[in-house]
Amino acid sequence: MKKFFLIIFAVVMIPSASCAAPAYGTRMPAKGRLFTGVETYSVLERKLEGVHGEMASLQHFLLASFGVTDWLSVDLKAGTGNIRTYPDAGEKITYSTYFAGGYGFRVRVYEKGRVKAVCGFQHISVHPYSETVGVDKYEAILDDWQGSALVSYGFEKVTPYAGLKAGRMDYTYWVNDDDRNRVKGDETKMIGLLLGMDVALNQKAWVNLEAQFLECAAVTAGVHWEF
Repeated sequence: MKKFFLIIFAVVMIPSASCAAPAYGTRMPAKGRLFTGVETYSVLERKLEGVHGEMASLQHFLLASFGVTDWLSVDLKAGTGNIRTYPDAGEKITYSTYFAGGYGFRVRVYEKGRVKAVCGFQHISVHPYSETVGVDKYEAILDDWQGSALVSYGFEKVTPYAGLKAGRMDYTYWVNDDDRNRVKGDETKMIGLLLGMDVALNQKAWVNLEAQFLECAAVTAGVHWEF
């Protein structure tokens, strides 16, 4: 069963290989246990293909992770988000905050002493309000996929982690309800780095901080609880 989910992870991650969703770190709920939390995810800069410039987004979520087994968790999130576009030519567009949600899973592939290794997949979709630019009505969706591989080392209160990720962030928009235009992230920037840490507040609560580099610039901060 474990090998089956690792194969799924590889199949999903390799074709996706670009800014991406937070990776959550290596702390996972045991079988039948639940983690909840709140999280803010800020995409500071993600280059887009061609002359479309770059994109940014600010997102806030309620989180839930459930332990299917001791080595597999399912991750869900729901909240709000916006989209900000900065084309090389033309109008900057800021789509006001509205619904955002996501899902994913993580697989613990190694654990010995203080060292853990986790692979995962996450997807976020942001559906902001439409905006009017001049006489034109714009509607947009942000889709954010990520596969990641992380390694952590646990100290008494702090568990730092680092890893690689491959992902894709697309900007899809409509003008006056006409045909859909899908703009991909810059495909020359496909692989990124993750650096993060979990900081224990007590035995059942911790703060997660994470930064993403290379293919995008993004930061994450969240507070999590174990039930």
